[in-house]
Amino acid sequence: MSFVSKIKQLAIATSLLLATTAVFAQQREDALVLYRQGNFARAIKVCEQELVTNANDSKKLIDSYCVLCWSLIRNKQYAEAEQRANEARRINANEIRIIEALGEARFYQGKNNPALEMFQLYVANAPMSASDYGWSYYYMGEIYVRQDRFEHADIAYSMAVHIDPQKALFWTRCGYAREMAKSYQSALEAYTKALSLDASQTDAARGRDRCQARLR
Repeated sequence: MSFVSKIKQLAIATSLLLATTAVFAQQREDALVLYRQGNFARAIKVCEQELVTNANDSKKLIDSYCVLCWSLIRNKQYAEAEQRANEARRINANEIRIIEALGEARFYQGKNNPALEMFQLYVANAPMSASDYGWSYYYMGEIYVRQDRFEHADIAYSMAVHIDPQKALFWTRCGYAREMAKSYQSALEAYTKALSLDASQTDAARGRDRCQARLR
């Protein structure tokens, strides 16, 4: 075989390798795009394929597990999301995206203390700039409300609104925890803030009216 022929064969092989890599990269990207578009069922299928493709690459495998768990949660397949998150933690127990997803999966199944453990682990290790940081405190607050631990809930929600002060839902729930703890003035302030951000927050409006009646 001539030198020129060998060069041509090498170029063809390189092109095929690059094309294959591009296909896999596009498939991985597509799963995230599908998730962001709300097409959770399709995202789940793409991620399942990636788990096979990326079986020997732990970093890519974790990325696929993350999108898979997010998609399963949004598709309300909470038990399966918990199972898959536990699988992922056997690969990397410290991956904060998986820790948060496991917290959510447990939360939606009513597994309060196991969910709380994951959210606490998440906020202890994730940077405050992480997209789920405020939400983790919100979920912690919701768990404390379920347990009638309203002062703890107030602390958690107060952290959530400190991190994301523009989220009306966080202020509404903060107001509710304070109201249940009989801190009516601070509850009124939280409800009022929620309504200033989103006048359609009917729970905040009702809570504001209740607190105003209490304070008269």
